[in-house]
Amino acid sequence: MRLLVVEDDPKLARLIARGLREESYAVDTCELGKDAIAQAAVNTYDAIVLDVMLPDIDGFTVVQTLRTRSIRTPVLMLTSRDAVADRITGLDSGADDYLVKPFDFGELLARLRALLRRPESLQAMHVCLADLEIDLQSHAVTRGGTPISLTAKEYALLELLARNVGRVLSRSDIVSHVWDDNHDPFTNAVEVYVNRLRGKIDREGFAPLIHTRRGAGYILTDIPPA
Repeated sequence: MRLLVVEDDPKLARLIARGLREESYAVDTCELGKDAIAQAAVNTYDAIVLDVMLPDIDGFTVVQTLRTRSIRTPVLMLTSRDAVADRITGLDSGADDYLVKPFDFGELLARLRALLRRPESLQAMHVCLADLEIDLQSHAVTRGGTPISLTAKEYALLELLARNVGRVLSRSDIVSHVWDDNHDPFTNAVEVYVNRLRGKIDREGFAPLIHTRRGAGYILTDIPPA
């Protein structure tokens, strides 16, 4: 999943981004409201973590602008204001959830997981396909009952495929959700990580689940290609 963190405190922004990346999220950051609006317009984010107090325009205005532009990305607002009126303003502006600073990082993760479960296609927290099992909360992966150790990026790629079982994902689909703005689009990183993932998921003795649709992309399915 790819997230945008909008926070003008550089130290806090780094801490949040680092923690989220350790949980296998791809993370972009920015400090200004106008930059958040611009990035949300050109990138496909699964959720936005948005501070209320920003140097240029406040978070309420940012989320209102996103909604008027039909950008429906779930928004979790962060603020040091704990007045009920401010929480109401944030939610009425179009935010999906509200977290008061200082906060426990575990609660931030839990709230993000709840936001990401809301679309119908993302409700399940456990995916089973043939003998492959993926716990989307603990990130535990097993095949045939044997645990599989994955790097953060390998897991992120597998989770994206698992959330779209039976659907072909193009290279650009994968890049937009698994990599952040620092990704070099001219590298073959997608192909490299797909091959690494295949080496662990579809190792010898197991029926292939990760398939290539030539000219289209990749698909996770237990139905052999025609």
